Amino acid sequence: MASDGIAGGATLTEGKWAGWAAWSDPHPDTFLQAIGRGYMRSDAPGKALVGLETRANHRNRVDTLHGGFLAAFADHAYFGGLWVMGHKAQVNGVTIDLSMQYLGAGKVGPDLFADVEMLRETGRLFFLRMLITQDGQPVAASSATIRKAPAAR
Repeated sequence: MASDGIAGGATLTEGKWAGWAAWSDPHPDTFLQAIGRGYMRSDAPGKALVGLETRANHRNRVDTLHGGFLAAFADHAYFGGLWVMGHKAQVNGVTIDLSMQYLGAGKVGPDLFADVEMLRETGRLFFLRMLITQDGQPVAASSATIRKAPAAR
């Protein structure tokens, strides 16, 4: 386990996620285990792309991706995005506001992608937004405010 409490962060060199950093929680009994491993990369300052393989336990009773799962993925993707944007210490930050707009029904099988953008950074806060897509189609949009983790003493 890394000292920051996450497993991964190293860039993968093989498979469909080659060139992406992997993100997961090494602790077996945390909520992140229900979401699954994320994959992230940053190709431009203040921007990140976070991917996730969808699973059967992400669906609702009508066989589409559950809205609660999508909100949890959004929260997960904001922190993965901050990680690859160079704000690694902020994995211990706190979400103080997260809003979701559901734009379409996602399905189990195809990967989800969250296009994360940092709108502003202040001394204590990050202001971010994202668009979640699947097969190139919008599934949800989100905005969030993250309170920065205190500096290590």
